[in-house]
Amino acid sequence: MSLEFNELIERLRERLQEPLPGAIAHEPLRAEPLGDIRPKFEHKAPPKPGAVLILLYPDEGIVKFPLTKRPDYVGTHGGQISFPGGKGEENETNEQTAIREGEEEIGIRSANLKVIGKLTQFFVIPSNFMVTPIVAYQKLKTTFTPDPVEVVRVLEGSLDELIKDDAVRTKEILVARMYPMRAPHFLIDNEIVWGATAMMLNEFRMILREIY
Repeated sequence: MSLEFNELIERLRERLQEPLPGAIAHEPLRAEPLGDIRPKFEHKAPPKPGAVLILLYPDEGIVKFPLTKRPDYVGTHGGQISFPGGKGEENETNEQTAIREGEEEIGIRSANLKVIGKLTQFFVIPSNFMVTPIVAYQKLKTTFTPDPVEVVRVLEGSLDELIKDDAVRTKEILVARMYPMRAPHFLIDNEIVWGATAMMLNEFRMILREIY
């Protein structure tokens, strides 16, 4: 890693106060339907507020971040990879939502982490959520305790791998067991990370490549 952890955090904190890439980073990672069978999403209600947690921590000189794998069920998000996160509760800030969900889903301790900023809000079309990615860090590696109902396994991504020139890959996948799609993606901890998570992750990647 070219930066010490503390220096990386300070550079990130400063960069996250400036204008963010947003759609410029999101769109290249958007999956495209293939063929005539295409999912349709119509929402009459306004988007629900939600937040996800991008948690950085050092591990033997490598800066990592956790992702979660959902159980494999029939549905749009079955078996997919995502950041810890979920729906906001009443009178809850985005930061509070992201941290609470991190505690519930993977057993992090809020006392050990500090928030340094956020990424661009992202509209998750299939589930009608407006998601705010919250960026935080903790100085020590933790032992994750995944919720047995919501999380099959916790993946650990590496910033060094994320910022590589060839980190973005593309392949055809089958979504919800019926919709073929061409999916730009990241391969993290031997899992394909695509869709909304990949699009948000690509914004983070673009910012990291500026400051590394």
